[in-house]
Amino acid sequence: MPDALMVFDGVCNFCSGTVQIVTKMDRDGVIHFASLQSPYGKMLCEENGIDPSDPSTFLFFDRGKPAVKTDAMAAMFARLPPPWKWLNLLRIIPRPLRNAVYDWTARHRYALLGRRAACMVPSENLRSRFHDYPPAAAQG
Repeated sequence: MPDALMVFDGVCNFCSGTVQIVTKMDRDGVIHFASLQSPYGKMLCEENGIDPSDPSTFLFFDRGKPAVKTDAMAAMFARLPPPWKWLNLLRIIPRPLRNAVYDWTARHRYALLGRRAACMVPSENLRSRFHDYPPAAAQG
């Protein structure tokens, strides 16, 4: 199972911007990424009940366990170095309240910041953190 892997909407400017911010916050390169448009991201979405053609969330795998919405955000923050790690305290906000804000943002993400014609292309120094295809062991 994947670990510290964020599956995100690669054509969403909001989502791709979030990935850019996370790569800057993650000095140790712990978190890896897969766009849901990639074969690997699509497979992971389908296995976890997310429609890759109409995503309303991203997945984050924390020690092999999938998380979505604000639980995914908190798990991802927990894997970052301080002070970012402390943002996982958002878990103290009741899940229905925090997920309502998340759902609103997810529904309006294209209207807020638009979308791209194609997935973002990572820079050369970040390319090793992006995964397009399942690891050989996961391909069966």
